Amino acid sequence: LHSDVDKGDGSIKYILSGEGASSIFIIDENTGDIHATKRLDREEQAYYTLRAQALDRLTNKPVEPESEFVIKIQDINDNEPKFLDGPYTAGVPEMSPVGTSVVQVTATDADDPTYGNSARVVYSILQGQPYFSVEPKTGVIKTALPNMDREAKDQYLLVIQAKDMVGQNGGLSGTTSVTVTLTDVNDNPPRFPRRSYQYNVPESLPVASVVARIRAADADIGANAEMDYKIVDGDGLGIFKIAVDKDTQEGIITIQK
Repeated sequence: LHSDVDKGDGSIKYILSGEGASSIFIIDENTGDIHATKRLDREEQAYYTLRAQALDRLTNKPVEPESEFVIKIQDINDNEPKFLDGPYTAGVPEMSPVGTSVVQVTATDADDPTYGNSARVVYSILQGQPYFSVEPKTGVIKTALPNMDREAKDQYLLVIQAKDMVGQNGGLSGTTSVTVTLTDVNDNPPRFPRRSYQYNVPESLPVASVVARIRAADADIGANAEMDYKIVDGDGLGIFKIAVDKDTQEGIITIQK
């Protein structure tokens, strides 16, 4: 700081007041030079509003009106991107087409987004290829292979990286994990373990008695593996009936006559 009244003869002294005066910023009362006494972190406080005044050293009276000024802390790239919502879990149907969106991940950077590239983040996938990919600008994870079969592998662990400085060398980075589960679609038919079954029952068996229990296997799960049995052909139509046991998914054959 310098006053036009200051002739350099030591008759003027400078004082400082406002945010951080004396504790963070000090002024040389003879020259008006302002110094910071400690490291300044833009992410803690980006602006300081200070007031300065030039006084007559003998009378201690102002030689000109008090002036206000702002010290702005210029950003440097000292914060890495962070995934505040990670780790992530997501699901996508098996056999989904290539490019199906799975989930979007987002990293935040505490550096100044309006200055340079310190907060400009680019996403990449470190683990999870070739099954999945991530869009560099948006963080949207997509399927990258067709015909992914839940019955072969139902869960994948991805590692996603966010790097600032638009991904350039020297940028800081952070990572998060994404657990992707393939959800079931009904792509497997029921199959009987054997081609034929044979049971012997006495002719005196009462009506509605259970003759046999048979079970078809289905590689799907949940509702996609729930069974329904029907007698479609053969001897004894009308003599036997088959129904499903909802708990075991077995076909229960009973005698009707």
